[in-house]
Amino acid sequence: MAPFTDPLEDTAGTPAVRGLLHRPEAPTGDALVLTHGAGSNANAPLLVAIADAFAAVGTTVLRCDLPFRQARPHGPPFPAMALQDRVGLKRAVLLLRERVPGRVFLGGHSYGGRQASMLAADEPELAAGLLLLSYPLHPPGRAADLRTAHFPRLAAPVLFVHGTRDPFGSIDEMRAALATIGAPHELITVDGAAHDLGGKRTAGRVAGTVLAAFERWLAHH
Repeated sequence: MAPFTDPLEDTAGTPAVRGLLHRPEAPTGDALVLTHGAGSNANAPLLVAIADAFAAVGTTVLRCDLPFRQARPHGPPFPAMALQDRVGLKRAVLLLRERVPGRVFLGGHSYGGRQASMLAADEPELAAGLLLLSYPLHPPGRAADLRTAHFPRLAAPVLFVHGTRDPFGSIDEMRAALATIGAPHELITVDGAAHDLGGKRTAGRVAGTVLAAFERWLAHH
């Protein structure tokens, strides 16, 4: 039987948590909060495919809209809202902790992954590990403007998934940046993929790759 997917909305705190909860038929007790990039939302095909794949093997998944996306349906986030986006992610993790008995992992694509990693650096006990898809290492064409100041403070294990044609950071640049992380970490590459990791056309295949890598990674950490 396929996992169940239900809308989830919690407005008891600020900012609200809004998204879709994938409930597996046979839950393992573990959970994953998964969020989107700057130009997208929780319904991004890659996030849907990953959530379905993880729920099919027993992981409860909440794919949620960041507060900036809740505030307006289109457009990029405002830098001034980044802290609020991280607070929203923290609330999502705490909400899942109330619903599952096991570990809660935190992940996101691009901007969402960056905010997840910054939150984890500030609150190392919050999440059991990080799943970062297409981490935006630097703006395209501006390799010197690295977004890695918090990397040395990461304490939870981190799994990076990155396309070999991503303009936000080459594989060599990613490997150099990851060397500053003292916590256990791993880089999985998706051959030929750009920042969207292949988009809708390859979302299912990439989700399978991500799930397999995540399961191997968990076995070692």
